[in-house]
Amino acid sequence: MMNRSLLCALIFSLAAMPAGAASLVKTYSYFSVGGRTLDDIEKQLTKNGPEVKSTGSRHPGATQMAFTTRVSYAQTANSCRIANAQVTVKVKVILPEWRRPRKADPDVRLFWDTLSADIKRHEERHVEIAKNHARELEDALKATYPQKTCEAAKAKAAEISAAILARHDRAQVQFDRVESVNFESRIIRLLRYRMQRIQSGQLPPA
Repeated sequence: MMNRSLLCALIFSLAAMPAGAASLVKTYSYFSVGGRTLDDIEKQLTKNGPEVKSTGSRHPGATQMAFTTRVSYAQTANSCRIANAQVTVKVKVILPEWRRPRKADPDVRLFWDTLSADIKRHEERHVEIAKNHARELEDALKATYPQKTCEAAKAKAAEISAAILARHDRAQVQFDRVESVNFESRIIRLLRYRMQRIQSGQLPPA
């Protein structure tokens, strides 16, 4: 449903660096959505949503990602090994923000609250997938066997990185595919759940 612009940059450095787990740097940005009716909101999402370059279409939310991998090497007389690896994934989550009219219909408010929460959950899952693969990449690099030369060690690091980042991209596409198939049934189920909670007093009215 929401393809992502995945910007995967690999930076290999010979400089020493402290050990550490894969890290995540996350920021948020918002685009405005207006309108009083569901049709209005749909048109605004289509018009103002982030554009995915690979398809040229706009989506109700997006997550932009960039992986940075820093690797240090230790050379001996007979071999060269990866001394340390540090992977950072920077993500920018783009979400809609409704400029809610004062007299918006309660049904429209209920639908928006449900839809916007699902959009945010969707994008946060993209972030989690990226973080998991960043951790996998870092662990795989650190576990690499020594090579005869540092050039061979660098080539091995590049090979491992390419394979894991390719798996990451496939996982993101597969997640979108499953989410797209289940979108309508998921929203209906969430709407029913919210209505039940409102009726039981667990949530305030929309």
